[in-house]
Amino acid sequence: MDRLPSASPDPFRLASRVAGIEPFWVMECAKAADEIARSPACDPARGGEPMIYLNIGEPDTTAPPAVAEAARRCIDAGRTQYTPATGLPALREAISRWYGERWQADVPARRIVVTAGASAALQLLTSAVVGPGDEILMPDPSYPCNRHFVTAAGGVARLLPANAAQRFQLDAASVEAAWRETTRGVMLASPSNPTGTSIAPDELARIAQAVRTRGGLTLVDEIYLGLSYDGQARSAVTLGDDVVVINSFSKYFGMTGWRLGWLVLPEALVPAVEKLAQNLYICASTVAQQAALACFEPDTLALCEQRRLAMQARRDFIVPALESLGLTVPVRPDGAFYVWFDTRAHAPDSWTFCMDMMQRAHIALTPGRDFGHAQTAHHARLSFASSMDDLHEAVRRLRRVLGR
Repeated sequence: MDRLPSASPDPFRLASRVAGIEPFWVMECAKAADEIARSPACDPARGGEPMIYLNIGEPDTTAPPAVAEAARRCIDAGRTQYTPATGLPALREAISRWYGERWQADVPARRIVVTAGASAALQLLTSAVVGPGDEILMPDPSYPCNRHFVTAAGGVARLLPANAAQRFQLDAASVEAAWRETTRGVMLASPSNPTGTSIAPDELARIAQAVRTRGGLTLVDEIYLGLSYDGQARSAVTLGDDVVVINSFSKYFGMTGWRLGWLVLPEALVPAVEKLAQNLYICASTVAQQAALACFEPDTLALCEQRRLAMQARRDFIVPALESLGLTVPVRPDGAFYVWFDTRAHAPDSWTFCMDMMQRAHIALTPGRDFGHAQTAHHARLSFASSMDDLHEAVRRLRRVLGR
């Protein structure tokens, strides 16, 4: 009879990959803001001023009315069974038509895979193409979760410092200089979180060509592409069938909690991603998929364009307002709803600045430490996805606290 070991191993031992994933400091800041918001200083009944949240990347508008109504009809009719792992065929076709109408791009529906948000899209993608030790090049600063998806897949996210002259984005020269034997590809975001800056179409084409000639993959996160403001927006799907694009219904269509996104893939990758989706989560929410069909109706698209213009007006207000307070904006954002600003005129680092503004001005902002290591300690992110009234009040408070 076999004898059991005298001491059992730790049942809560973590996989080694967890150690390589840092906390999401945006959420830690949100918790601190919530705690302050519950204090008497933020209680209007006691003469306090409520917390203004300019830290979270979520539109202040929700799903368009036609989307909500489509969801109700779907539930009432009992159309809630599983869809194919690649998504509802009608939704894949609708996304395909949208690429043709909005971006003048021929993207067959068979290359589109509907996912449970852009996060699931990135998990599927990195699981499919990133192996142990594979290196993915990314700009520094960039959205932290993107590099953590690479880490979770066993790869290495290699951050390349990108400065204001580069619009905080990679360029072809930096990709070519950094490429080595272990490099698998590049992951870009245009427009970017946290900077709100895009890669110029010609430069993006040069990057894709540089990667192509080295046998790598170009992965482009376009979750904010619909929220572009200065007339240069162009989808990376136009650069060739070998470019992978990630997108979502969360930002432009205001469907954050619906958790619905999609991938545009080279046809050779679709079977592998479909197999992973079948095993990891079966399919995206059926109700969300049925509802999203209403996103492409003319009235819904017109509403989304009105909302985009409202976001642009907020940007046009907040950027010069921050500059007037000594909070330098090195690069004017041309997309998304973020401003990346320098805090050095008022604090030794952006973490101190943001915590101070939470306490004294009751404004929640995001310090740069989440987004990389290249100058991020001196930069913070403001989300102008809140109302114009909130932005005006925030500037008034900042002026009071900063003495400007």
